[in-house]
Amino acid sequence: MVGLFSRTVVAATVRMPKWFVGWVSRRYVAGSTLDDALRIMKRLSSEGACFTVDVLGEEISNMDEAQFFLDEYVRVLQAIRSSNLDANLSIKPTAFGLLIDKEKGMANIEKLVRMANEQNMFVRLDMEDHRVTTDTIQAVIDLHKQGLTNVGTVLQGRLFRTLDDINYLETELGPAADYRICKGIYLEPEEIAYTGYQDIVDATNASIDRMLAAGAYCSIASHDLPVINHATSALESFGMGPGIEDPRTNSGDARDFKGPGYEFQMLLGVRGPLRRKLAAAGHRTRVYIPYGEKWYEYSIRRLKENPTVGAQVAKAFLMPWTNRP
Repeated sequence: MVGLFSRTVVAATVRMPKWFVGWVSRRYVAGSTLDDALRIMKRLSSEGACFTVDVLGEEISNMDEAQFFLDEYVRVLQAIRSSNLDANLSIKPTAFGLLIDKEKGMANIEKLVRMANEQNMFVRLDMEDHRVTTDTIQAVIDLHKQGLTNVGTVLQGRLFRTLDDINYLETELGPAADYRICKGIYLEPEEIAYTGYQDIVDATNASIDRMLAAGAYCSIASHDLPVINHATSALESFGMGPGIEDPRTNSGDARDFKGPGYEFQMLLGVRGPLRRKLAAAGHRTRVYIPYGEKWYEYSIRRLKENPTVGAQVAKAFLMPWTNRP
């Protein structure tokens, strides 16, 4: 019943005028400009949050568009440093040209990661749909081999292959592996991914356990209580937690602007009270800050690819006081 309600809300919302979609998305998107993103980060910094910034837009049609994203991320990097914000970068590999010209796309990614490394800043390669899963993982490995260890990837709990990917990255990178683990926004085919809610939760929790056992840095990106509760229990079982130096004997060196082997991550505007509760308990919490002129396309894609967002849209509309960003 809840699923049907969410799908109905989504179907109605995507047919609404652009101004209405903009009203809905303003909770989840910082705005269309870098100044909008900086303003949001400065406000949320007072709540103890740190950030990862994403310039909206992904798969492109030509390499000129890739240059735009490279240039814009350089601006973001410089703005973060000049504003003294605790933030890193999230990039979509396809926005840098990975599917058009792999060699040039990787050159663009390497240029940004190298610049970020000089500024002691971390770069997260976001995980897109299954067409680029292998290439994205390999990109991280190749960059590490060049000494650029300030880069990590995202793995999606819903994919059947994820535990194997964790094992592979452990073999290739050891304790330098750095993940964001999420359930996954892309509704992948049932031949390669779990489709039921509980199966996805169980698979995501199993991935968290495996990452922690591997000594990797684990960014737990979820708004689901079953995932967060499992993660806090798993952290306790490893002797990890707020204010505790990472006790795992197979973990890597502590990194600047990172937590003690783990952190929690949430989307801007989603489960704000829960994020603040985690922060109050001493956990490092990072907010995903998307901005850019492609806010409309991003919002529509989020709605279409994950209809469960519909319940959150309805709640934000009917009871906005319950979900302050």
